[in-house]
Amino acid sequence: MVDLTRDKHGHVKARLLDLVPGRSGDAYKTWLIDRGDVFRKNVKVATLDPFHGYKNAIDDQLDDAVVVLDAFHVVKLATAAVDEVRRRIQQDIHGHRGRKNDPLYRIRNLLRAGEEHLTDRQKARLQAAFAAHDDHVSVEVAWGCAQQVRSIYHQTSPTDGRRIAEQILTSFPTCPIPEIARLGRTLNQWRDAFLGYFITDGANNGGSEAINGLIELARRVARGFRDPDNYRLRMLPIGGGLRL
Repeated sequence: MVDLTRDKHGHVKARLLDLVPGRSGDAYKTWLIDRGDVFRKNVKVATLDPFHGYKNAIDDQLDDAVVVLDAFHVVKLATAAVDEVRRRIQQDIHGHRGRKNDPLYRIRNLLRAGEEHLTDRQKARLQAAFAAHDDHVSVEVAWGCAQQVRSIYHQTSPTDGRRIAEQILTSFPTCPIPEIARLGRTLNQWRDAFLGYFITDGANNGGSEAINGLIELARRVARGFRDPDNYRLRMLPIGGGLRL
């Protein structure tokens, strides 16, 4: 659990609050209960990845908090959908997994990149692969949908981002590409948390990921820990945390 409170300048100074055994909603819920009423009432925003166990714990214990689905994980869902479409079309056309000379396999990494980061040459490679077979249009459409998801986090105002997000929630579930339709249904299940990004000045899990990186580095240097209590006590000062 990480404190993502912003300072007066709006910068997040992530601080590790605690570690508990188990990656489950029950473990998180128990930790929140143990913190007491004062702590829980002061939590105004709670960010999370798309795991219903955490969402259930937040809904049960943090009534006043705005839940925000982390932007990185939203984009990751969209990127995974594109990869699923690519693999399915590849299998349907060739009857095997991607090989080095297959057009779709050769652009697999480009499909994971943001369009704004692609060079003209890379864009030309994408278009050539999309045009190599009529059935590749499904991959092209899925890639465009993923870019639309990415774009909501690059708008100049929260209003513009929310407008695109709401268009996604409306249009994706009816997409004839099953993987994109499933992505649309998933985002609709998380609708309030998905849109929560736009009313919390872009709250996200970036600070949590940074703390997790410090923990993983310390664990590798130590070559692992056998005692959970010792592990927790070692990680708290590394993550700038206190024993609660």
